[in-house]
Amino acid sequence: MSLGDTGRRVVAMPARRLALERAPDEALCRAFLDGEETAFEVLVTRHRALVFSLVRRYATRPEDAADLTQAAFLRALEASRRVFARWIPRGPTPFRAWLVRIALNLAKNHARNTRRWRPVLVEAPDDAATEAPGESAQEGLERSEQARRVREEVLLLPRRQREVLTLRVDGALAFKDIAETLGITENNAKVQFHLAVKRLKARVAEPEEKQ
Repeated sequence: MSLGDTGRRVVAMPARRLALERAPDEALCRAFLDGEETAFEVLVTRHRALVFSLVRRYATRPEDAADLTQAAFLRALEASRRVFARWIPRGPTPFRAWLVRIALNLAKNHARNTRRWRPVLVEAPDDAATEAPGESAQEGLERSEQARRVREEVLLLPRRQREVLTLRVDGALAFKDIAETLGITENNAKVQFHLAVKRLKARVAEPEEKQ
């Protein structure tokens, strides 16, 4: 423990933990396979926000998304040693793509089991009720309503379009990574994304035009 420039106590991160934090996913997979449990903890910390944002599209409540996130990592942990051992001799380890597939499968099963999706009950995104700086109450309500409608329409997209949109927007994945994750071509991923965006724009604007 040392003092920083401000005089406050700063807890120094153990050197090995710091090295793991800076290591790529492939090195972490190798370290975990070699018996270093902390390596998997780092993988969880690194990818938790990604997994949560992906499954949130399929869950009506933040609590459900949190449970799905935990379930995805538990599922990954249970299979990790067997899967990592198969990856290592072949070269680069596609940990993120593998994790995303686990999360998406759990999320889709959850949505299927709870549905049978009743979009009218879907909540707005977690931050929709928070007013932006300089925003009036009316503007906040309008933004919240817009977010709710977008969320509803995303749930109604064809399965492949919804998956690609979720990975691209929430997961911030490149089309190449999306293609690898879903087992489709990169061009197909781009087409599905643009179709999803086009459909969303048309569907969300539709009620306003009818008024």
